[in-house]
Amino acid sequence: MDRKSLIEYCLTFPGTYEDYPFHDPNWTVIRLNRSKKIFAWIFERQGNLWVNVKADPQWRDFWRDAFPSIVPGYHLNKEHWNSLILDGSIPEETVEKLIAESYDLVKGKH
Repeated sequence: MDRKSLIEYCLTFPGTYEDYPFHDPNWTVIRLNRSKKIFAWIFERQGNLWVNVKADPQWRDFWRDAFPSIVPGYHLNKEHWNSLILDGSIPEETVEKLIAESYDLVKGKH
């Protein structure tokens, strides 16, 4: 997935919008309209596109063990966030699943 398709996928979730809070085009965040909470951080680092997603602590380590390119969240709470390094080793379906789970976790029961 490239940045454009990743952003487009994130915006398919109800009540979301794209934001650039750091006034740096490298950092895109996808937020919930109502709460302004972020469920996806999209950025380039070390030659790859990265996506930070919120992770259920019960599954966090499973994903980190399953894919070497899923690591503790870059610049975020390592207990609740994972970074997906999009180097081609994580299937697109898995990336989409983890983004969807992040959306559900951040959205909560609104």
